[in-house]
Amino acid sequence: MKLPWWFPFGRVPEIAAHELNDRISKKPAPHLLDVRSAAEFAAGHIRGAVNVPVTALVSGLEALALDRTRPVVAICLSAHRSPPAVRLLRERGFDAVQLAGGMLAWRAARLPESRR
Repeated sequence: MKLPWWFPFGRVPEIAAHELNDRISKKPAPHLLDVRSAAEFAAGHIRGAVNVPVTALVSGLEALALDRTRPVVAICLSAHRSPPAVRLLRERGFDAVQLAGGMLAWRAARLPESRR
């Protein structure tokens, strides 16, 4: 059986929640790519993030028109779905990392979330 490209395994570069929070306010801010489901995203996400579920990332990546000069941070709930997103982004020439610990770590650090 061939596994899907987005099968979650392996280690990828990471950024800690507090460090990401600091970088968001600096120019140029990183792109924030939330790869959770639409329902998870609606329940709370980092302000400025765009939502493309990991299973739709291959077909939806080009439409995002991400600036290749800015880093990309992939975000999921627990840093389980974001590794394949980071690998895909890096294969496509982006400087990409994942949010270490995902939204669970962001929330544990009591950092701000948006529901808009």
